[in-house]
Amino acid sequence: MRWVTSRFDIDLSTPQVMGIVNVTPDSFSDGGRHATTTAALRHCEQLLKDGAHMLDIGGESTRPGSPAVGLEEELARVLPVVQTAVSLGVPVSVDTYKPEVMRAVLDAGADVINDIWALRQGGALAVVAAHPRCGVCLMHMHRDPQTMQVAPMDGDVVNEVAVFLNQRAGVLAAHGVLAERIVLDPGIGFGKTVAQNFSLLAHQQPLLALGYPLLAGWSRKSSLGHVTGRAVPAERVSASVAAALLAVDRGARVVRVHDVCQTVDALKVWQASLPT
Repeated sequence: MRWVTSRFDIDLSTPQVMGIVNVTPDSFSDGGRHATTTAALRHCEQLLKDGAHMLDIGGESTRPGSPAVGLEEELARVLPVVQTAVSLGVPVSVDTYKPEVMRAVLDAGADVINDIWALRQGGALAVVAAHPRCGVCLMHMHRDPQTMQVAPMDGDVVNEVAVFLNQRAGVLAAHGVLAERIVLDPGIGFGKTVAQNFSLLAHQQPLLALGYPLLAGWSRKSSLGHVTGRAVPAERVSASVAAALLAVDRGARVVRVHDVCQTVDALKVWQASLPT
């Protein structure tokens, strides 16, 4: 299994660790510690030293209730970081739903568009479809960041997420985007209850049956805090590593994490334990 991206053909036979770089002043997980270009680039370098296989750069917080960020502000946050990060020798993903940002970062050499809206914003699909190779991660989100936890999903979450992701992947295919460019993300915490999030972890097989690689984004999420009693996101490292390991053991090929060093070490132990 592989993930075709702008500059890299990523081998997914080994699980890939995607290090999170939040270039935002209001991140739920790191409190804006990497909000400047200098701090963000320093963090990129540290994540790579810790063993990250790729970087995911974002300029707008998508925590529940977070306000939207204007186009110019997001570009000012993200573009300078991307322009340097693409020289670091690893795939660079950009977490955005704005087509103008997508176009700018792809022109700057970014490899992957990671979109919480699954390219449903006007113009986003056209940008990705027009690019000859960029990778794309399609995520399921119920409602929007401002309202998703006010009225979470109900019903059969696994089936609904699978139907949605399959439909969005089908739309991309109809626009000429090769399946090898697509990865799917069930959207842990995006409009789901705690029980629904863990149901998605327990039942990844229906999502894998769609035929696309799966990305798991459990890192420091509030559902982990709910079951562990850890109210502070930075105290959820052990729980995050456990969730990442479970996701990989159940078939996920990419894990998007804050705590790269701990996750990489845990995956080395998991790899060493596999039957030969």
